[in-house]
Amino acid sequence: MANSSSITHFLLLPFPGTRQLQLLHFCLFLAIYLAALLGNGLIITTIAWHHHLHTPMYFFLLSLALLDLGTISTTVPKSMVNSLMDTRDISYTGCVVQVAFFIFLIQAEYFLLTTMSYDRYIAICRPLHYETLLGSRVCLHLAAAAWACGVLYALLHTANTFSLPLCQGNAVDQFFCEIPQILKLSCSTSYLRELWLLMFNICLVFVCFVFMVVSYVQIFRAVLRIPSQQGRHKAFATCLPHLAVVSLFITTAIFAYLKPSSISSPSLDLVVSVLYSVVPPAVNPLIYSLRNQELKAALSKLITGCYQKQ
Repeated sequence: MANSSSITHFLLLPFPGTRQLQLLHFCLFLAIYLAALLGNGLIITTIAWHHHLHTPMYFFLLSLALLDLGTISTTVPKSMVNSLMDTRDISYTGCVVQVAFFIFLIQAEYFLLTTMSYDRYIAICRPLHYETLLGSRVCLHLAAAAWACGVLYALLHTANTFSLPLCQGNAVDQFFCEIPQILKLSCSTSYLRELWLLMFNICLVFVCFVFMVVSYVQIFRAVLRIPSQQGRHKAFATCLPHLAVVSLFITTAIFAYLKPSSISSPSLDLVVSVLYSVVPPAVNPLIYSLRNQELKAALSKLITGCYQKQ
């Protein structure tokens, strides 16, 4: 049996089958990664380029795009390289860094989504107080708090996880270093310390989710009072996909971290992890930003301007 002091690398989940299936996995992840890079990159460039988009809502969308880029870049490229090179290795240091950055980015993004729901609530339900309640300084403080909470949780979870003695080998049954899979390698009850921290974290996530649901319920109530049917349809078409993506993210993440070992299997774990770590960064640009008419118009102007300069 290996122990934590002798482990120099971990073995990530292999993609079984022929070489052709490994290359298919590489191509699938590459397509998703490029879509996420393109979508989030366009959002960042467009918002940064157009000064009339320098408002609280677009500031939060810019922050979300940055976090999405970071999240998918933390996990997917390593998995693609391993499939292409037909290997499973990730160094011990690489695993620690991956866990730290992934927890930081995921936590910061979730707190940011909570803040964005509050932003939409103020904009729709209390528009006359919007500038007072969500000025530039307040937005900076809220975004900074989300990122700071992400850093704090990343430090706590990473330090707790990798301080555990590991004696169940070094094979991580996931395509990236995921905390529940690393905890399975622990050989003592000290992993309960990290488990309690995860439970506290999930309770906080649930509280934030309730806050988001309440915010959107208030938004829906306000929208139903809009006399224009087109206005109601537009508001529902904007808010419902937001709730759907957040719900998918939360349910799959909680399931990944709290599911009983009796129903755990490599294929189920893989699907669940892809749903909360890979899918949201790829679809968030479509759900939150690229359906926005003002942002689409600004993006069109940016692309047209680039072609005209050529």
